[in-house]
Amino acid sequence: MRITAATLGLVLAVALGGQASAQACKPKISADHLVEAGKLQMSINPTLPPQQFVDEKGELQGLNVELGKEIAKRLCLEPSFVRMDMPPMIPAMKQGRFDAINTGMFWTDERSKLMFMVPYGMQALSIYTLPTSKMKIEKFEDLSGHVVGIETATYQERKSREFNDGMVAKGMKPIDFRTFSTVTETSAALRAGQLEAGINIDETAISLQERGIVKIWVSGLIPTDITFAFRDKAVAEAAAEALTEIRKDGFYDKVFDKFHMTRLGADRPFAIRGPGPN
Repeated sequence: MRITAATLGLVLAVALGGQASAQACKPKISADHLVEAGKLQMSINPTLPPQQFVDEKGELQGLNVELGKEIAKRLCLEPSFVRMDMPPMIPAMKQGRFDAINTGMFWTDERSKLMFMVPYGMQALSIYTLPTSKMKIEKFEDLSGHVVGIETATYQERKSREFNDGMVAKGMKPIDFRTFSTVTETSAALRAGQLEAGINIDETAISLQERGIVKIWVSGLIPTDITFAFRDKAVAEAAAEALTEIRKDGFYDKVFDKFHMTRLGADRPFAIRGPGPN
């Protein structure tokens, strides 16, 4: 194959143009605010489709993955994901192992005092069973006295236990909660007959139902903000600005439509919610 001078010139122009473009993209966050200069390092537990999961090729996919990459791009930083379970994430971030927690973390007043939390969407809880189950569930109280699976150290566990405490205070039988590290483990226990029902976020429950694994009985329970959480205030503020750009140019709507998740209200600006660490 002959390469003409014109073709060679075009190749060089494209290469040099790309190089110049990369050089022109100066990181919007200085090194003293990051764990590693030029990188936005985010922890993620890829066990919650469609928010974050691993595809058949072993690659990270999902709403939070795409949003995290796009935020990093807008800040002229290289995105880097640290895979780990949810429970140790907050102490690990406080120890400086990464810059952000990217798991769709539920906002709570307590958490907002430990880190800088930026809401970017909404979630609620669903109750489900196997499709063949004979249970009939119309409300949370219908789980009284039953064995229910839930992921440990999550918003859904915390809120479900609070609701259960209220039921017990009214004289109802307590729910027998069985905790698991991931939704995969919970689903396996449900199929094995070790559980009668499960509780998870709406989107994960919908994903399970679409695959014929479960039947959802109740959804939309206890709605709340989902957030990106940051150890550094400057990084959190920059990410909020990036999210504002992402919403303005349509990427935000596009990715939320793609993964069938619930947007943050259009009347709410992207910003840190809560006081952050002292």
